[in-house]
Amino acid sequence: MIGGAQTHRLADGGLIDRSVPLSFRFDGKTLVGFQGDTLASALLANGIKLVGRSFKYHRPRGILTAGSEEPNALVELRSGARREPNTKATTAELYDGLEAASQNRWPSLNFDLMSVNQLFAPIFVAGFYYKTFMWPAKFWESVYEPMIRRAAGLGRAAGVSDPDHYDKAWAHCDVVIAGSGPAGLAAALAAGRSGARVILCEEDFVLGGRLLADGGTIDGLPAAEWIARALGELSAMPDVRIMPRTTLFGVYDGGTYGAIEKVNDHL
Repeated sequence: MIGGAQTHRLADGGLIDRSVPLSFRFDGKTLVGFQGDTLASALLANGIKLVGRSFKYHRPRGILTAGSEEPNALVELRSGARREPNTKATTAELYDGLEAASQNRWPSLNFDLMSVNQLFAPIFVAGFYYKTFMWPAKFWESVYEPMIRRAAGLGRAAGVSDPDHYDKAWAHCDVVIAGSGPAGLAAALAAGRSGARVILCEEDFVLGGRLLADGGTIDGLPAAEWIARALGELSAMPDVRIMPRTTLFGVYDGGTYGAIEKVNDHL
């Protein structure tokens, strides 16, 4: 059966391509999803709901949202020198061979010894360590600080030099648009038709924003058809640049915007 034991997968629908199964690993277990999945949707399709532990008390945490606002499903991607901690599973595009691991647990996600912290919640108030670990003073560097540092944090940094190289570039436009929802696409169409140079950035790998989930009609067309027509028209405009998998992260002096584009894993 194509797709393996995806026990929680709907029989049809969605924005995935069921003819293209993708194999991936989570916490050492091999699983299968489909092209168009995020890591989060693939995990849910395989019946995996526990994906992490809370920072302080190590309480069980599942997937709460479907986008970049996700507070719980923070995972490590890849391993070795390319390990990338604290990646949101809801924004990680599934690809064949993806390797992911849960964080903030020991020795395992289902059996986390640090969850004993829940029993001490009444005394683990904010800043308790500033009063608790003051005496004896000589214990701070030898015992207290190493213990706290070992327990603190979420993901693990690679600890070795990054073997990859990163390009940077300057692009110029009259209008930059963040997001490809109905407002973003309509703005891009209006600006593009006026002859303006346009850059449309979308952090997701599929364009359409909330229309992908909400549906409905625009200009008398079903949402999916309107998106397809809008993207077709924008793609034909020579001065419009569409950049999926690209997140605008800052606005700076002089009308300068910072963006980061993902170009590797999905390939």
